[in-house]
Amino acid sequence: MELRQLKYFLKAKELLNFTEAAQSLHISQSTLSQQIKQLEIELGTPLFNRVGNRVMLTEAGQLFADYASQCIKKANDGLLLIEDLNELNTGTIFIGVSYGLRNIFTQALIRFTNQFPAIKARIVYGVSDGLIGMLERFELDMILIFKDFSLSQQFETEELFRSPMRLITSAKSGISHIPSVTLKEITRLPLVLATQGNNTKHFVREMFKGQVPEFAIEVNDIPTMLDLVRTGNWHTIHIETVAPEKEFVAISIKEKNVMRAVTIVSLRDAYEKSAVKRLRMMLKEVKI
Repeated sequence: MELRQLKYFLKAKELLNFTEAAQSLHISQSTLSQQIKQLEIELGTPLFNRVGNRVMLTEAGQLFADYASQCIKKANDGLLLIEDLNELNTGTIFIGVSYGLRNIFTQALIRFTNQFPAIKARIVYGVSDGLIGMLERFELDMILIFKDFSLSQQFETEELFRSPMRLITSAKSGISHIPSVTLKEITRLPLVLATQGNNTKHFVREMFKGQVPEFAIEVNDIPTMLDLVRTGNWHTIHIETVAPEKEFVAISIKEKNVMRAVTIVSLRDAYEKSAVKRLRMMLKEVKI
């Protein structure tokens, strides 16, 4: 069993089309078919059902795919281990970041790229569930999210800090001068909520319990949410670091000091690149 056979199998599994898979791998279709057939002979079972020009994974193929992915990841980890000995003069890091943590992450990223300009960074912004899925599929090296839920033991977590939820308003709004506000008072305000996935909305509902406010606008984009709040016509609920200090005011909520945990998540058994370790350190040094 060879690594190239596993790579061919995984590409065919992804596309479910041998012609497209072969083109993507820059090999002939006959070579792809022969190598997958050889793999099936060695395993003693078909990995694909072939019906005319269509191919579908068999049950064995579905089960084998996870092991094939892990083998490829372990082999890549070995190569990365050697590359990292080259004093961070090459390499690429793949990082996932929750939308609401963009400002915090950007501070660390700017410092990292200034210090290690040869390291390429590929950043994905998304919702927690989606980022966790990408991490699980080895598409990301590390993610930075709000961890308001439990994770399985395959993940390793490191909490950076906890930040209280605030009422965020424009510096020019009529309530920007007040020091604090009650949950009941918030329910009477025109509100906009950034709902990237179900996590944020669920957290806000838990925060308000039986007196959940009615949000005039829900949008799955934080910059748009901030644009609306910037007008002074709407307000929102989020951690205060989500908004620039000069343009916005973060007002304390009286009844509850509701905290959100900002957490770095990685795969427990995966090799962590030296570059990722450096970025992790810089994230811990960001001033909140």
